[in-house]
Amino acid sequence: MKRHVAILVAVSCGLLVTACSTPSPEALAQNDPWEETNRAIFDFDIQVDHAVARPVAVFYRSAVPQPAREGVHNALANLNAPMIFVNDTLQGEGEKAGETVGRFLINSTVGLAGLIDVAAKVGIPGHDNDFGITMGKAGAQEGSYLVLPLFGPKPPRDLVGTGVDVAFDPLTYIKWHNSTLYMMVRTGLGVLDARESSLDTVSQIERSSIDFYATTRSLYRQNRAAQINDGKAPDSDLPNF
Repeated sequence: MKRHVAILVAVSCGLLVTACSTPSPEALAQNDPWEETNRAIFDFDIQVDHAVARPVAVFYRSAVPQPAREGVHNALANLNAPMIFVNDTLQGEGEKAGETVGRFLINSTVGLAGLIDVAAKVGIPGHDNDFGITMGKAGAQEGSYLVLPLFGPKPPRDLVGTGVDVAFDPLTYIKWHNSTLYMMVRTGLGVLDARESSLDTVSQIERSSIDFYATTRSLYRQNRAAQINDGKAPDSDLPNF
């Protein structure tokens, strides 16, 4: 399935959630008015993860040498460079935008199509960026917390951001023989790479959490807030002197 089709499915699921949940006072306090349905979808996602994603990621880690896994990760990150560049530019981050272009040119050539992160070795570190962060820096609110089947947490701001980022990717529009297969493989490798890299962290959080759903919700929001505020605590979290 192409990524833009997947986004449409995600939006449809989001609309379905809005139609079938009744908020409680506790849920409203957490800006999670669809908590009951979110929890049901979260439980489904965890079951799929335990049955499929985690075992495959464990096998991938054991069967594929670390240098090869790093190469896959580097190549996937390099493919995201155009989207990162557009968001750097929209945020007025000229220096970061220049670094993104430099990394892409170096890694796409000397780095063998991105398999080797040569740019980092010469002092140009990579960074993530997306349109959800761009909207957050522009003042857009997250919206009510939302969990989607197989996609995980996707509040409205980040759901819209994901769709826009697909539009920022030049490969969304370029068609060639077996391009659909390429996009499916790229998406699958991206999921596999992300799940393998988070194996230990997710397992530790799941074991130590009294309420795994609530912990995931809190950590997701903290992470997005840190990205939007460049690692700084948002002003709203500071004590009122």
